Amino acid sequence: MSVAQLPPLVVFGEALTDFVRTGEDGWRSIAGGACWNVARVAATLGVPTGWGGAVSEDLFGQEIVARSQAAGLDARFMQVVARPPLLAMVHQLHPPRYFFLGENSADLAFDPSRLPAGWQAACRIAHFGCISLVRQPLGARLLAIAGALHAAGVPVSFDPNCRALMGADYPPLFERLAALSSVLKISDEDLRHIYPVLDPDAALARVQALAPDAVLLYTRGGDGMTAYAHGRRIEQPAFAVPVADTVGAGDACIGGFLASRLLRPGADLAEHVRFAAATAAAACTRAGAHAPSRQEVERVLAL
Repeated sequence: MSVAQLPPLVVFGEALTDFVRTGEDGWRSIAGGACWNVARVAATLGVPTGWGGAVSEDLFGQEIVARSQAAGLDARFMQVVARPPLLAMVHQLHPPRYFFLGENSADLAFDPSRLPAGWQAACRIAHFGCISLVRQPLGARLLAIAGALHAAGVPVSFDPNCRALMGADYPPLFERLAALSSVLKISDEDLRHIYPVLDPDAALARVQALAPDAVLLYTRGGDGMTAYAHGRRIEQPAFAVPVADTVGAGDACIGGFLASRLLRPGADLAEHVRFAAATAAAACTRAGAHAPSRQEVERVLAL
């Protein structure tokens, strides 16, 4: 197997099934997971991508496998194991209220030794984030991978994507990953969760001090985003599109940014930021964590 055949982008983390309440006695299951969403977005946009994670053998895992295949994800990075699925029970949508069912679940069985030989040499960006980093022993394994890649000079991308599992002990872990990162996306909600006693400017300054050479994408939903890099500050408004829902918009944003960097390495940072914003907007035009095609993103860019 040659290095050239392996993907330049590898996304590590969870895939899961959301159970969304549809009424007093009704629920709807939806395949999801922040890191898996990022991988699907990048692959759908045309970047050869591996999703490094583990799923169950049952019908929930089978759906994730099928949708991964449809997105074109490299199957050599996915592991299917004989464990129960990771589930998120979303019992209220506005505002979101949820809890996780995942004791001894499939995601925790991810085994880095089963990854294809030579993947590190082919990897040009590796992405990490969300609840996978706080679910042990998975989190420790992923942190070790991130540290080894950083030491080898492979750029690390990180989106904390804070959820209910991130407690008061999370900020030190966030800061450890942030210090390894070449690309760091953080939302206004994440920033408040991690640094509740700091105002946004002070919190952003702290994050920038942790990773002074990183590209920092600070997203604010419908208020757009700001990119900081090497003394530059780029303001990118959100694109005005008909919104079906905003599920997965943040995942689409970072997925679009990484895809743009890999597809157009010579483009200016402002172009990558604009492409990321357009990818997030395109994702919002369809219900669920939609992975938009390149054509859908181009239509938004033409607005």
